[in-house]
Amino acid sequence: MMKFTPFLLLLLAACQPQQVAQPAAAAAAAPAYLHAAYAAAPHQPSVADMTAMGRAMFFEPSLSISGKLSCASCHSPDHAFGPPNALAVQLGGPELKDAGTRAAPSLRYMQNTPAFTEHYHDDDGDDSIDAGPTGGRNWDGRAQSGHEQALTPLLSPLEMGNVDGAAVVDKLRHGPLAAQFRKVYGEQIFEQPEQALRWALMSLEVFQESPADFYPYTSKYDAYLRKQVPLNPQELRGLALFNDENKGNCASCHISQVAAGGAFPQFTDYGLINIGVPRNNKLPVNADPHYFDLGLCGPARTDLKDHQEYCGRFKTPSLRNVALRQSFFHNGSFTSLEQVMRFYVQRDTAPQKWYPKNPDGSVHKYDDLPPGMEANVNVEAPFDRQKGQAPALNEKEIADVIVFLKTLTDGYKVPAA
Repeated sequence: MMKFTPFLLLLLAACQPQQVAQPAAAAAAAPAYLHAAYAAAPHQPSVADMTAMGRAMFFEPSLSISGKLSCASCHSPDHAFGPPNALAVQLGGPELKDAGTRAAPSLRYMQNTPAFTEHYHDDDGDDSIDAGPTGGRNWDGRAQSGHEQALTPLLSPLEMGNVDGAAVVDKLRHGPLAAQFRKVYGEQIFEQPEQALRWALMSLEVFQESPADFYPYTSKYDAYLRKQVPLNPQELRGLALFNDENKGNCASCHISQVAAGGAFPQFTDYGLINIGVPRNNKLPVNADPHYFDLGLCGPARTDLKDHQEYCGRFKTPSLRNVALRQSFFHNGSFTSLEQVMRFYVQRDTAPQKWYPKNPDGSVHKYDDLPPGMEANVNVEAPFDRQKGQAPALNEKEIADVIVFLKTLTDGYKVPAA
């Protein structure tokens, strides 16, 4: 089931109101500047034209300072709009030699991401349960919408490298997409640079709301939910372990059940959590021993910098298409699903496998957090065991879970009857 963002609902309300049940309410929920954008536009573009414009921009390298880096360079459609390589972080900047500070996430299945809030209550009718910090885009949830998120890589000196929004508009105006942009948004659009930037970012957001590209639900697991195919015995064992609160307990954050309203699962609860991921010393930024990426409380995000209890929390990504990835977690510290699964179940039972040693020979657990923040790390199952205890999953069970995770890859073809 498609769930429209407030912005896309505004577009549909303005362009095709007959297709939306409550266009007025949807339009009222959209940011004020979106209303202003429509009011000032010489004509209102269609969703189809905006999708085509956003698609063209997504694949256009001339929008970067190097002239060689597009959105698709780091978010490859052949890899579920995630990175196409095994690099922990992607390279950008003027000569494509500058390493980023965080792994490139997949852009698929983000259409239902709620706006960030420190106190999240789901729509199950029970408001007594506060899920804590939830929602938003980026690893730290700081972007509240797709168009806000789209500006970050365009301006980052480690990515596309534009000095400001005006530079983005200038590249559009003098680049190969200028004629298409004028056709969609009016011949005089570049005479209004601020308006042109808004339309550019909204084009990227609308493209990323395209169901066929960004939430196709074509995995084997989706076919299983539709009762088109069965899962084999190993896949079923992996699913059971994935859901079991006393074993993998993966579904506590990566929800696997069909929602009450019939929506297929996104395999994320959109929350932000600290699981003590080891420091990746291969990242250039981590050469400084005093540098720590603390996610929700900085350094990229600044509005919650005084909330020490949030430090080390990062977004729970969707596990859909996770088997296509070659690096994992926000810092790309692991390079296989096997490593990830073993870390989950052995982080506390065999910490010496994952963390370095202190000068006295003891294990330096949670080495990517400053001293004093150890209490921020999650200790729910499977992180509820002590050193020397048996891990929650053995090697055979880990293999079963990974086989199940591979059923979440899009592009599965249902066998002919």
